[in-house]
Amino acid sequence: MKEDIIIEKCKFQEQCGGGVYHGITYQEQLRKKTKKVQELLSKLDRKIQVKETIGMNNPYYYRNKGKFALGLDKEKKPVMGFFKEGTHKIVPFENCIIQNEVINEVAKYAFELIKKYKISIYNEDTQKGFLRHMIVKYGVVSNEIMIIFVTVDAKMYKRDEIIKELVNKFPNIKTIVQNINEKHTNAILGNKNYNLYGNGYIIDFLNGYKFKISPLSFYQVNPVQTQKLYNKAIELADLHGKEIVYDLYSGIGTISICVSKHAKMVYGIEVVTDAVKDARKNAQINNIKNVEFVSGKVENVLPRLCKVWNKADVVIVDPPRSGLDIKALQTVKQIKPKKIVYISCNSETLVVDLQKFMMFYDVKEVQPVDMFPFTKHVEVCALLEIKNYQ
Repeated sequence: MKEDIIIEKCKFQEQCGGGVYHGITYQEQLRKKTKKVQELLSKLDRKIQVKETIGMNNPYYYRNKGKFALGLDKEKKPVMGFFKEGTHKIVPFENCIIQNEVINEVAKYAFELIKKYKISIYNEDTQKGFLRHMIVKYGVVSNEIMIIFVTVDAKMYKRDEIIKELVNKFPNIKTIVQNINEKHTNAILGNKNYNLYGNGYIIDFLNGYKFKISPLSFYQVNPVQTQKLYNKAIELADLHGKEIVYDLYSGIGTISICVSKHAKMVYGIEVVTDAVKDARKNAQINNIKNVEFVSGKVENVLPRLCKVWNKADVVIVDPPRSGLDIKALQTVKQIKPKKIVYISCNSETLVVDLQKFMMFYDVKEVQPVDMFPFTKHVEVCALLEIKNYQ
């Protein structure tokens, strides 16, 4: 990794809140992230040494998903960009150095078509209009593109013309989806999807496995670092092919499938129904027989299934930013796995959860992984071993 990776301060940085580390070397960004995690862990009553953050060789244009807000400027002209942090004010999009360049190009062209065909833009204040958001997903290995138009109802003006021009311009577009979100909410996506073009999903590859990605399913936004993160989790789990593994918050099955060849059996729990469907399909297309996925909230499903599943040797958790639900945490403590591999996207809630485990578990290793260069966020992989583990 080059010591002198640096970029001038982004002129939109302070408005969109997307990046806070522009203008300093990448090595310094990594040091700051390691220090942040170390400072948070110092609040615990035991001394835990944090390893240096694992960074990227090239920390630019890494995101495989772009989310674009649409609105009207002061002159009532369409504008596309990112919400200013904490507001509904849109910061215009020109070029984002943390989003894949293909995503940037597709978004710009799609926005030109939106203006060309005079598609009605939703107004957050008046709650009138049609088109609210646009999302572009990109398979970095497969080169497949998905576009999602988020609208308030199903009738889309000039739909066929827009689709034709998009696909002619970008032949790698495999699907275009219309998502309906009629609620006045901060949530970007609604629950209804209509396939305007293609099958409603794209394919990408991770760690040699093939994954189906749908509009509502979660897939890590930085595939290069995701591979490093998952390999680290597998290393910490130290599996020998005989273990039973629980994968909590399993998404579309990426961790479960990557772990499967190292374990006897893997069980995944995920609340998003579409993600569970994708996970089962992903296991099928990769010809993996030793994984099973269950739909529901971890805190509700885990206690019930622990009575019928084999006892876990290792539990892998990758919870939302809010951390582990207290009921799920208590259930994990009750089943007493030999090891817990905790993958966290929020170091603050990680520390809170570690504190609750430390009566029965020792924190053996804490490894930050930089999934989000130029931002304040850092992913952390921690290994907990049950006390007196042999």
